[in-house]
Amino acid sequence: MPRETPPTHRLLRGQRAYAAGQDAEALAAAALTAEGWVILAQRCRTEAGEIDLIAEREGLLAFIEVKARPSLAEAAFALGPRQRARLVAAAEAWLAANPGHGSAGMRFDLMLVAADGTIRRIADAFRADDA
Repeated sequence: MPRETPPTHRLLRGQRAYAAGQDAEALAAAALTAEGWVILAQRCRTEAGEIDLIAEREGLLAFIEVKARPSLAEAAFALGPRQRARLVAAAEAWLAANPGHGSAGMRFDLMLVAADGTIRRIADAFRADDA
């Protein structure tokens, strides 16, 4: 009978990162809800990529990328140009499938989550034209 090989370090690291990402997204969603935002989708998958959170408040639609890192400073530098372009493409796909949202406009926000649970939102972190 073949022996099972123990999980690799890389697999374990990936599982921890996935769990930390889910925890950070839950914290971000709770913070948004407390501010009056309605969460329309979490971990929304489109053919162009995944959007962590989609929220709306008073007609303003926000596509939100959540970045969890040991510190807020590290999280702030975690969103590169390729990921911004992917988020814009995913937002366009979501809007095509979900018309009628964003009557007051739309934006891309970045929510930073530090290891100690501190959250900071950067509203309108980038524009679709910048991606």
